[in-house]
Amino acid sequence: MTEKNGKEILLAESEQNFKALFEIIESIPPRKRSMTIETEERDKNFRDVLMHLYEWHAMLERWYREGMDGDTPFMPAPGYMWRTIKPLNMQIRENYQNVTMNQAIKKMKLSHHRVMKLIQSHTNEEIMTKKYYKWTKTSNLYGYFAANTFKHYIWAIPKCEAIAKSIKEGEK
Repeated sequence: MTEKNGKEILLAESEQNFKALFEIIESIPPRKRSMTIETEERDKNFRDVLMHLYEWHAMLERWYREGMDGDTPFMPAPGYMWRTIKPLNMQIRENYQNVTMNQAIKKMKLSHHRVMKLIQSHTNEEIMTKKYYKWTKTSNLYGYFAANTFKHYIWAIPKCEAIAKSIKEGEK
């Protein structure tokens, strides 16, 4: 058996954790998936978590598009720096308060699919080699893709587990 390369691991981990995330959400009856829970956390419901992930996919896609066009993408987002990520994440939450749960699910599934296609369009060498693309500076595509796919999904899983648990406890 041959060892998986970085691209294969990235794709497999992303799909596995994406599936695990949605299994948690789908463990809750559809009519209860929009429930908001009492928590000190920023994200109070599944929609907040999904739209957070979706927006980071959108930022990644913008960085990628701008970088591949030869520009230097502004990261993480115009008007924000990495040290001001907390206000950025709060703004993301506020921006999506009018999105329905069904819309959030659709948006997240579509953005995940687009990012997976981006990953698939590259060779392992292009993904794993540091400085392969000028816009990634000292990093590689793997770092950008991993942070905005499986690593972000791993962050989201316990958030969604806590939301699901709270919703289920409210049924008792």
